[in-house]
Amino acid sequence: MKLGLNLSFAIKRWLGGDAMAHIVKNEIGCDIVQFTWDLVDPWWPAEQRDPIAREYAAAFRRAGITIESTFGGLASYTYNHFLAPTPELRALGKEHLKRAIDMTSEMGVRAAGMPFGSFSAADALDPVRRETIYKDAIGAYLDLTHHAKARGLDTLYIEPVPLATEFPSSAPDALRLMKDLNAHSAIPVRLMVDWGHALFTPLFGDKADMDYWMEICGDYIGAFHIQQSDGLLDRHWNFTRDGVITPDRLAEFWRRHRLSSQTYFMEIIYPFEETDEHVLADMKAAVALLRQAA
Repeated sequence: MKLGLNLSFAIKRWLGGDAMAHIVKNEIGCDIVQFTWDLVDPWWPAEQRDPIAREYAAAFRRAGITIESTFGGLASYTYNHFLAPTPELRALGKEHLKRAIDMTSEMGVRAAGMPFGSFSAADALDPVRRETIYKDAIGAYLDLTHHAKARGLDTLYIEPVPLATEFPSSAPDALRLMKDLNAHSAIPVRLMVDWGHALFTPLFGDKADMDYWMEICGDYIGAFHIQQSDGLLDRHWNFTRDGVITPDRLAEFWRRHRLSSQTYFMEIIYPFEETDEHVLADMKAAVALLRQAA
């Protein structure tokens, strides 16, 4: 298995490129990461933001760590972005991704992504409104594929999410979005499928199945987020805990579908109150379990 770390485990803890690179490379022993926007906010003024982002990227390069992509984190996920109820909010969602693309380019990273967005409670129940907003969102996102290409990026990622008020949540919705975007996009748009989202049984029932996701939209899946979950909530637990997504299950899926280029990014989110010592020990233990299964 090709294993990487989403840096969500480190937020509010190991700040700065050298400190983070030491934890990733020397303590946990990984050399592929996905940089979370929770470490550097795309909305910060570019004059202050970009030197900080470049410092992380330079430190990672010195340590022999590859940043494969940057990705929205907890803060970014808070907002409705491309599917917000008003044109003004949707324009801010577009600007959010535009600034993240600019920051990613400054870091010398070739891919960026985030969830597409979420409808308001009222719009989610109105099929006409949903379709109107969706079509507007497609146009806005396509504009950004041209901006991303101009800034040197070669891929944008969208993460399906486990709420019916968001889009896409289901595999058929993800396939529709990929076809609608890639028919006219300046660069490829791919899915970043989170195992914990795809196996969310309260929403998907018997379709909470990663093989089903591969059958429906596997051609568009560029990478995965992996986490431990009970299938009942979006847990983002580590693999040191019991759950439905075991290291052996991940390894068997990888072999059976003959995956090679996609990365399994561990997206582990700890309570902020957890000690740094526990987080580091738990991450090291989980990586050992995954490598043993592989």
